[in-house]
Amino acid sequence: MENEDNPQPLLLGIDQEGGDVSRLPKEIIHIPTNQEIGARNNSQFSYEIGTLLGKELNAFGFNLNFAPVLDVNSNPNNPVIGDRSFSNDTDVVSKLGIKTMKGIQSQNVISVIKHFPGHGDTSVDSHLNLPVVDKSLEQLDELELLPFKEAIDNGADAVMIAHLLLPKIDGKFPSSMSKKVITDILREQLAFDGVVISDDMTMNAITNNYDMKEAAVESVLAGSDIILVAHDYNKIIATVDALKQAVIKGEISEDRINESVRRIIGLKNKYTIRDKKVKSIDIETLNQFIRNILNQYFE
Repeated sequence: MENEDNPQPLLLGIDQEGGDVSRLPKEIIHIPTNQEIGARNNSQFSYEIGTLLGKELNAFGFNLNFAPVLDVNSNPNNPVIGDRSFSNDTDVVSKLGIKTMKGIQSQNVISVIKHFPGHGDTSVDSHLNLPVVDKSLEQLDELELLPFKEAIDNGADAVMIAHLLLPKIDGKFPSSMSKKVITDILREQLAFDGVVISDDMTMNAITNNYDMKEAAVESVLAGSDIILVAHDYNKIIATVDALKQAVIKGEISEDRINESVRRIIGLKNKYTIRDKKVKSIDIETLNQFIRNILNQYFE
């Protein structure tokens, strides 16, 4: 229901990265993969790709994009990142990722950088099982964390946390449930006070190893502001109920909830989010924007 005066309008998010990770109708012209964009290594092109992604989301009524990917493609056997990464070079990933982020933001769409603390050196797809990254914090500082640090320093509003087990940092919980990763590294070391969103809690990395409701509670305790449950309405309701019960029982303090509420409301206000129904979508105008940009850089 349309309600432009709703004081707390909805965040409506989508994975619209370009390449194979495109959730919009097939009538929309295909946007190149980040790998193809990285091969051109052109900052202005990356910015304009970001603006295209933002225009697409605006046209369909979305206000939040789970993009860009800031993972460094350091493991050629990685089954889940691959051409979703700009490069195996941290400088290229940082430069182009930040430009894409800025392009998305320029269209008044929230950009969520992902997958913190870095999904590029994994040999397991977290949709299928829990990847293990056997790296120390010092090693992450030298590679995986660099693009995230740069993006945070350049105005990142939101960060998605990956489902990764980093035994040298936290041997008990994966990064999406780890206070050592979310609070100690992201919040304190990288000084990020924006919105933290978990990756989808229905992925097998979580459901094969943890009770999803308990995982959601642990994620909030670790510092997450939003728990992403992307599939199954009943699982969404169960997760909300588990979080409510954790507050009632005193497991999660009201202060911890209020921290997240402050960040989420602040983000909505920054982007003047409104609940507004999309009345029509001009596919041809949208496609012409895309053609103009692609023709300029792919001729």
